[in-house]
Amino acid sequence: MKRILLVAGAMVLCASAVLAAEPIEGKWKTESGETADISNCGSNFCINLKTGKYAGKQIGKLSGAADMYTGEVTDPASDKTYSGSAKISGNTLKLKGCVLSVFCKSQTWRRM
Repeated sequence: MKRILLVAGAMVLCASAVLAAEPIEGKWKTESGETADISNCGSNFCINLKTGKYAGKQIGKLSGAADMYTGEVTDPASDKTYSGSAKISGNTLKLKGCVLSVFCKSQTWRRM
């Protein structure tokens, strides 16, 4: 009985941690000042630029939960797609794109 209670308690704590995590969905300000919208698109989260030279362009598709996401990101200027990841910490999103997991560039976005 104690074991069942411990497992149940651990499950509640894990569920609380996931619920407490900041969602990736929303409006974000990029490093260069554009606005990006991250929204649910099927089983993924799509990143679409809303302002700037590349407004209307989808620049990423990520999946994940809580504060860690992985998928693909696209450089709108070159139209090249890279392995991507995003990590949320409060109102900050660190977005990273890599080639061969070696050559990486990252940006830090702020929640609007």
